[in-house]
Amino acid sequence: MNQAPQRYVVLGATGGVGSALTRRLAGSGARLVIAGRDEGRLAQLAEESGAIPRRFEATDLADVERCVHVAVERLGGVDGVVSCVGSLLLKPAHLTTMDEWSAVLATNLTSAFATVRAAARAMMEGGGSIVLVSSAAARVGLASHEAIAAAKAGVAGLVLAAAASYASRGIRVNCVAPGLVRTPLTARLTASAAGLKTSSDMHPLRRVGEPEEVASALAWLLDPAQSWLTGQILGIDGGLATVRTRVSA
Repeated sequence: MNQAPQRYVVLGATGGVGSALTRRLAGSGARLVIAGRDEGRLAQLAEESGAIPRRFEATDLADVERCVHVAVERLGGVDGVVSCVGSLLLKPAHLTTMDEWSAVLATNLTSAFATVRAAARAMMEGGGSIVLVSSAAARVGLASHEAIAAAKAGVAGLVLAAAASYASRGIRVNCVAPGLVRTPLTARLTASAAGLKTSSDMHPLRRVGEPEEVASALAWLLDPAQSWLTGQILGIDGGLATVRTRVSA
């Protein structure tokens, strides 16, 4: 018997990873609602994927909930919600302003909380999958990553708590924790040959990640075939957080 197509909401769909994930899910036959801030890129991606587009503000709890509600109304329900929303700030704490700190927390942690809140409400009766994006910087100490590490560590903690809260409802909550991925967001770190080499050498596998590699892991976590997996933080980081290839004398 053929299964009905999965119905997913992709928040932050116009970024490097979000775009790759949208294309991957559409290629698998999923029905999608995609949300982002760039209306031009959103419209183009919707045309490519057949998705329902919606412009949104990721840090507005009510607006995130409206995005999920679009899926419920237009697709008849929602089986999974993933947030690829994020930002990058590389500054030590003493040089970080209050405005920068607030912006990092809002973009990375508040958006993740809004995703869990909206998705859980929509899935309370039928279950489903919620997937967020943390960072390798939340798992290993990296210089000048204080703000982003704190925010992304908050995402990991949110995943664990939400997985416990909603397990009895059949709602799975997981996240990926990528290393440096080659996207428009990280272009200033990878655009030059020197910058790319420095970034690559940080990772035991000696290269940065590609958006499709993170998208593959996100799609895997969304898939109902992983029905016995929740509360997991999956490192897609070339070994950055866990592997050391050099032994000191």
